[in-house]
Amino acid sequence: MMTINLNEAESRRREDTFQTTQDRRLRDRCQAILMAARGRRHRQMAEDLGISVRALQRWLNASQAEGPDGLPIPWASGRAPHLPASLASEMLAGVTQGPAGCGLDRANWTDAALAAPLYRLTGSAVSESTLRAYCTKHGVRPYRPTYH
Repeated sequence: MMTINLNEAESRRREDTFQTTQDRRLRDRCQAILMAARGRRHRQMAEDLGISVRALQRWLNASQAEGPDGLPIPWASGRAPHLPASLASEMLAGVTQGPAGCGLDRANWTDAALAAPLYRLTGSAVSESTLRAYCTKHGVRPYRPTYH
């Protein structure tokens, strides 16, 4: 069983993080550190948190090795969506013309409906998620709801 010794400032900092964070995983990790500092058994802590004993040991080891910086979970950034510059201007022009301007019989754009004319015009396939990310980034709302 690993014993963690926290001074008053570290303990208060972990409690503040535990009470104020919105990230459930960070809150669980802070709670595990606080329980370990109080001398709870690993198996009991793991059962209370709903994790394996091995995962708990990893959290405690990271906390011992890196201190408070070992608790947050690093997220992978992932691949950035890419829309070629030549298609970007055509896509924005298509959005401003509306679906009727592109020969479609609908009143509102969707990401799929916007991707189809681009493919027909340029022969380049652009995914719906790439179009959605591009529109969000540039403040364009392709879906315009109809109001009655």
